[in-house]
Amino acid sequence: MKNLKQTVIAFTAAVAACATFIAVAPAATAADQNSSVVSSERSFPKTTTARKDLLKESTSTDVESDSNWGGIESLNVPQTKSQAEKDAEAKAKAQQEAAAAAAQAQSQAASRSATRESFDTSNLPAATGNAAGIVALGLAIAADDRYQYGGCNPPYNMDCSCFVQYVFAQNGISLPRTSGAQATVGVAVPSLAEAQPGDIIANANHAAIYIGNGMLVDAENYGYGIRTNPVSWSFGGQSYSIRRVG
Repeated sequence: MKNLKQTVIAFTAAVAACATFIAVAPAATAADQNSSVVSSERSFPKTTTARKDLLKESTSTDVESDSNWGGIESLNVPQTKSQAEKDAEAKAKAQQEAAAAAAQAQSQAASRSATRESFDTSNLPAATGNAAGIVALGLAIAADDRYQYGGCNPPYNMDCSCFVQYVFAQNGISLPRTSGAQATVGVAVPSLAEAQPGDIIANANHAAIYIGNGMLVDAENYGYGIRTNPVSWSFGGQSYSIRRVG
């Protein structure tokens, strides 16, 4: 009986020891798994100054000479311009181009004025028939500031084609309103050498009355009004049609 009791006690102790081992083992294993130490290191310099202007664009920064930024410290980054700088440059360029264009226009105007003054209209060939009245009225209106772009309220406020239409109408000849249409009326004259006083010289942009000797009378623009000019000056190298009507 005593041996049986000792056996039971020994068995119970063994079971308890096993249970303790099983309960402790996972904890020990977990402790082993968590025993590794994790550490980190900054790859950028430490700063102790707080920025107040967080929305301001940064253009440069100061770092230690031995700082290691993973190679980006040696990158060659091209300088770029802000939108404000681009807009300012574009505005300055536009102003320069406008000034240059104005200077060129002024120079050309002075040159044209000098060229026009060198022509003498006192010895123009005599016109006959309706042409005589056309040339006479055209010259009578010349040197008058009646020009108006797109205007047609004769005898004032006339553009080039309205001037031609009005002068011919006063001599009993009806013409269309626009210069492009006037360039198709009547009979075509082959060349300026064969043109006669009273002929129409016109294209899609301008119309005038030929008065002889390479001269014409036309409503030029606001600056010149209605004047006598060389054909080459008024049409500036553009092609044109010479038409004879009446």
